[in-house]
Amino acid sequence: MRSATITRQTAETDISVTINLDGTGSYDNQTGIGFFDHMLDQLARHSLIDMTIRAKGDLHIDDHHTVEDTGIALGQALAQALGDKRGIVRYGSCLLPMDDALVRTALDLSARPFLIWNVDLPTAKIGSFDTELVREFFTAFATHGGITLHVDMLHGLNSHHIAEAAFKSVARALRQAVETDPRKADAIPSTKGAL
Repeated sequence: MRSATITRQTAETDISVTINLDGTGSYDNQTGIGFFDHMLDQLARHSLIDMTIRAKGDLHIDDHHTVEDTGIALGQALAQALGDKRGIVRYGSCLLPMDDALVRTALDLSARPFLIWNVDLPTAKIGSFDTELVREFFTAFATHGGITLHVDMLHGLNSHHIAEAAFKSVARALRQAVETDPRKADAIPSTKGAL
C-alpha cells in the first residue's frame, strides 16, 4: 500500500499528515482554519487520496504558518508514499470549471519542483482566510512533493470559486499522475531510470 505519515513540529506549528494514494478520497482534516479544511477536503475527495490532517498552529498571529507548514508536510507525505515512483503515470492535467471559474492544471511528479501560478484572486479575503495563502500552500506542496506544477486561471470572478477550482483541478491532475500505468507497472517512467 502506498501510504505515508509525516509529522512536523516547529515553534509555530504541530502537524500530522497521513495519506493513502490508493484510497477512495476519504478525509478527516482539522487545521483550525475552516476554509482551508474545506479546500483540503476537496483535494482528498477529487484525487481519491485518503487524507487525515491534524494541525495546531499560531493562529493568534495569522493562518500563514499553519497553511504553509501543512503544504510542506503534505508534500513530504506524497513524496514518501510514491517511493521510487515505479509504475506511476507521472503526468496529469485537468481543465476544471466551477461556475464562473475555469482553472487549468498540468503537473509532473518529476522530483524537480517548480510552480507556475497564474491565478488572480480578486479579493484579499474569503471569509477570514487570506487569499494569498492559496499560492503559499501550493508553493510548499510542490516544493516538498517534488512536483512541477502549472496552475492557470482562464476565467473567474468569485474568489471562493477560483480557489476551489484550483484545488479541485490540482486534485484531478494528481489523481491521474499517481495512478499505476497498466502497461508499465514495473518501470520508472523516465529514460533516466530514476525520478
